[in-house]
Amino acid sequence: MRIFHNLNVDFLGKRKYFYILSTTIFVLGLISMLVRGLQFGIDFKGGTEVVLEFEKAIDIKQVRDQLSNIGLGNVEVKTFGAETGALIRTEAQEIPADVKPKVLSGIEEKISEAYKGIKIDKKEDPATGSVVYTFAGPDTATKLSQLLFEKGFQASRVSMEANNSEVIVRIGVSDIIKESLRSTLKDNNFKVLREDRIGPKIGDELKRDAIIAVVLSLLGILIYLGFRFKFVFAVGAVAALFHDVLLTLGLFSLLYDLIPGLNLEIDLTVIAAFLTLIGYSINDTVIVFDRVRETLKIHKGGKLEALMNEAVNKTMSRTILTGGTTLLTVFILLIFGGEVIRAFAATLFFGIIVGTYSSVFVASAFVLDYVEKKKTDINF
Repeated sequence: MRIFHNLNVDFLGKRKYFYILSTTIFVLGLISMLVRGLQFGIDFKGGTEVVLEFEKAIDIKQVRDQLSNIGLGNVEVKTFGAETGALIRTEAQEIPADVKPKVLSGIEEKISEAYKGIKIDKKEDPATGSVVYTFAGPDTATKLSQLLFEKGFQASRVSMEANNSEVIVRIGVSDIIKESLRSTLKDNNFKVLREDRIGPKIGDELKRDAIIAVVLSLLGILIYLGFRFKFVFAVGAVAALFHDVLLTLGLFSLLYDLIPGLNLEIDLTVIAAFLTLIGYSINDTVIVFDRVRETLKIHKGGKLEALMNEAVNKTMSRTILTGGTTLLTVFILLIFGGEVIRAFAATLFFGIIVGTYSSVFVASAFVLDYVEKKKTDINF
C-alpha cells in the first residue's frame, strides 16, 4: 500500500520554521522543568508501594478517602487491573511514631483473639522497625507466627531452632494501610499481591543507572552510525535523539495537572519507554538516511538539498504508515491499558510523534546545514 505517491514537498526548505517550533517547545518545557520540576515515582525518590486484591469490587474513591487521613501524608491510590485490585503508593518509608501504637494494638488484638488471656511480652528494635514477641513455648510461637502471617503481617519465627519461642514482626508503612482498610472494608477481605519498599539510596542509584543507560545507548548509536554512514550523519541522528528525549520530558512537565489522566510520574517503566523510543526513532532516521545515501549515489554532483528532499519524499509514505499504525496501537494502550502502563504508553505516544518529526526536520536538516556551512561534499 502506498500513499502520497509522487509526493514533492520542500520539507528541508522549511526547516528553519521547524527549528523555531522545536526551540519554542523545548524552552517552554525547560522553563516548566525548572519551575515545576519533574514528578518522580517511588522508584527514584523512595517510598512504599502495596498492591491489594479484594474479594469484591471496590469503590476506589472510598479507599482513597480512607487512606488520605491515616497520617502518611500524600497517598496515591489507583485501580490495579480489574475492579477488585488497588495499587497504593506513598512517599513515606517509615511508619510515623504516633501511628505505630495503633498497628501494634492491632497485632496484639489478633494474638489475644487466638489465645485469650495470653501474656504478651514484646521488645521493639528501632533500628529495623521490628517488634519481637516472646511467648511461653515454641508451639505457641509457631502457631502465632503462622496466624499473623496469614493476617497479612510480616511475621516469622526468630529462628528455626526447636526451642525457639520468639516471633518477629516487621512494622512498616504497609501495615497501617492494611489495618486501616480492614477496619473500613470489614465485609470485603483482601490479600497482598505485592509489597515493595525503596529507600532513598536505592532511588538515587536507580536515577544514576537510568541516566547511564540512556547515555550509553546514544553513544553506541553514534559509533554505529559513524561506521555505517558519514560521521556527520551519526551526529545528526544522535542530536535528533536528544531532541526527542528532551521534548518528551518537557511535555511530561508541561502537561502535568493540565490534562486529566496525564499526571504521570517518571519511574522505571518510563525509562524503559525512553529506551524503546530511542530504538524506534533511530530506526526511522536510518531509513531516511539510507534513502538519502542511495539518492546521492545515483545523482552524483546534484544539489544536496534537492536530493535530500527527494529522499525524504520517497520515504514519507512508509513513515506515515508505520508511524500511524504504531501510534494507533499505543493510543489504544493509553486509553484502555489502565494505570499500570499509562505512563509507558503516554511516553511512547508523544515520543513517536516527536521522533517521526525529528527524523526529517532535525536529523536530515542538521546534516544539510552542516554540509552547507562547511562547504564540503558528501560522497558515498
